[in-house]
Amino acid sequence: MVAVYKMWYGYRDHFPKKSRYTLGDKIDNVFIKILECLCIASYQKSEQKIGTIAVAINQLDILKFFIRLAWELAILDNKKFIALSEELHEIGKMLGDWKRGLESKTPAR
Repeated sequence: MVAVYKMWYGYRDHFPKKSRYTLGDKIDNVFIKILECLCIASYQKSEQKIGTIAVAINQLDILKFFIRLAWELAILDNKKFIALSEELHEIGKMLGDWKRGLESKTPAR
């Protein structure tokens, strides 16, 4: 996730000024929220991780939406959009697998 954020961070500097501090900041904040969730989940007990990972997955969906919006507004070009989308898709798969793995190990209450 950190590598994708670094990629994004480089792209953000090329946003037009009017979008950099609105949509650019929003995307940046959602990235940071996901990174926070992943950091927190790495230190939580298994039962607690599921909820935190669920929040990260929801934030990832929001992030994908805003990345797509930036592309539709022609703020991100096709190459940058595809690069980010592919990485975010892979992260989504990993988070889903992590959550499913934890759910299968955690006894239902």
